Amino acid sequence: MISNFKQIEKLWKELDTYTNKTINFYVIGGAVLVHQELKAATKDIDLIISTKESYESLCNILKTRGFEQKNPTGVYESMFISGIFERRDVRLDLFLETVCKKLHLSSEMMKRAQQSFSGKYLQVYHCANEDIFLFKSMTDREGDLEDNITLAKTGLNWKYIMTEIKDQINQYGTDVWITWIGERFDLLEEKGIQIPIMNEIDQLRNSYFDKIEKDYHNEI
Repeated sequence: MISNFKQIEKLWKELDTYTNKTINFYVIGGAVLVHQELKAATKDIDLIISTKESYESLCNILKTRGFEQKNPTGVYESMFISGIFERRDVRLDLFLETVCKKLHLSSEMMKRAQQSFSGKYLQVYHCANEDIFLFKSMTDREGDLEDNITLAKTGLNWKYIMTEIKDQINQYGTDVWITWIGERFDLLEEKGIQIPIMNEIDQLRNSYFDKIEKDYHNEI
């Protein structure tokens, strides 16, 4: 369990010292909330890496620093985590390019991210709260829903979120994940969280189901 962001900074400095290859990655989970003092602690650090080269370099350096690679089990299998690494009380969940093989780390997400650590080789960025909210909407681990609620209460730019959703559907053609987003937003509304873009989400979700039904009838 990590309750102090200095623990995370210390890890980045360690990794930077023991590598000689450029590694870029983005923090997308509770570690950012700990840094913003929106969350008391997190049991893992979620990272998304934009390139296979950086991903492989990070995996290699983690192994040399005593991290043990674990196989995903339970809910983690459905998330399609690329790598899980543990060392004593620190756990890193690594995603390569996408979360749950559905939501991509897009160019706009990378532009919105703020650099949180700059070493000789290691470059670490914190994704914007709006993008962390979207990534959290794709996962069903214990605490993800609560993190969504916490982020929503900070005052999100819902225009960014809606634009990102539409761009991802248009760019990657993975419109099926709008059903995951819709279900999470339904749960949030049940918890009393206002979702200003809910009507647009419903329209996208209904369009997806209409398309599926049309394709089904065309096949029979």
